[in-house]
Amino acid sequence: MSISIFLPSLPQMAEFFNVEYGIMQLSISGYIAMNAVVQFVIGPLSDRYGRRTMMLWSCVIFSLATLGCLLTDNAYVFLFFRTVQAVVISAGVIARAVVRDIADERDAASMIGYIMMGMSMVPMIGPTLGGFLGEWFGWQASFVLLLISGVAITILTFVDMGETAPQSRSSLIEQIKNYPSILKNQSFWAYCLITMFANGTFFLFLTGGPLIGSAVFEMTPSVFGLYFAFTPLGYLIGNYLSGRFSKHLGMQKMIGAGIALCFVGLIAILAMKYAGLTTPLIFFGLMAFVGLGNGLILPNATVGMLSVKPELVGSASGLGAAIMTGGGALLSTCASLVVYPGSGVVPMVWLMTATFVLVTILYFWCQRLKGKR
Repeated sequence: MSISIFLPSLPQMAEFFNVEYGIMQLSISGYIAMNAVVQFVIGPLSDRYGRRTMMLWSCVIFSLATLGCLLTDNAYVFLFFRTVQAVVISAGVIARAVVRDIADERDAASMIGYIMMGMSMVPMIGPTLGGFLGEWFGWQASFVLLLISGVAITILTFVDMGETAPQSRSSLIEQIKNYPSILKNQSFWAYCLITMFANGTFFLFLTGGPLIGSAVFEMTPSVFGLYFAFTPLGYLIGNYLSGRFSKHLGMQKMIGAGIALCFVGLIAILAMKYAGLTTPLIFFGLMAFVGLGNGLILPNATVGMLSVKPELVGSASGLGAAIMTGGGALLSTCASLVVYPGSGVVPMVWLMTATFVLVTILYFWCQRLKGKR
């Protein structure tokens, strides 16, 4: 929710802080970049100190950073606290590690699919809710909700979360020294880069979507929030299908099907645009296919990434997530180059299509590596 709930209010926030829209976009790209840094260390830390301990610290820091966002009227102080909010990404890393602590590869793909299905519900309703909150109470209302949620998840973690990681006596430095053995594994890189580029297309949409909604389709924040929900809805369905069928069909077939669906959505958008038939419903409706495809790709590629070194699940989860998110941050900054007033939807869609060409190449690399085993 912290990624997407305030997106409809970005133009409003730029006006409040008296800065250019591009400065406020840093609240997305800067947050994503810090995600990569946090994920780089949180995996080894959770291997060393336990999943529960690191989850608690992350939730507390997130809540304090959210309070800082609410109390400042300076754009750069806001961006500092907004960046610190990124520590909450630890929850995603730790959740994946917990699944691999307790399940084998096929069961883990199914379980992560269901977990991501639950997680995808919040981005689906987040911008819609944030759009209405922004219109009724101002942009700060979204951060009040984030603060309440941060405190609630801290309490839930303290009361209910058990420890699943075997206790390690290695220091953080010793844990990070395991990274070279992970990085030397070709299968890790293949699956990791698939998640990076596939997830990066969603970051592109997150960054460029609000301006397309306001500048191209002249949407109010609340209306944009409603249309934006199509993509997370597709992702939600894809995650459900991953949970339902990954155990029986296997990772490779699910990833291949996801790539095909993403191309269907993107090529259809381009075809409609060149035919002069672009409307908000067509654009956002077809983007749902990209969400659906990602819902098949990401849970299965994530399990493939975590399965290369079963004894280093936390480290592999953190390192892989750092690479995935860092690449996504770079792609999100590209959105400011291709999405600007007057650019239309075509440049962003072509960039997303090119990204999925790379995903396809990596998919065949995975197939080749699997055939060598």
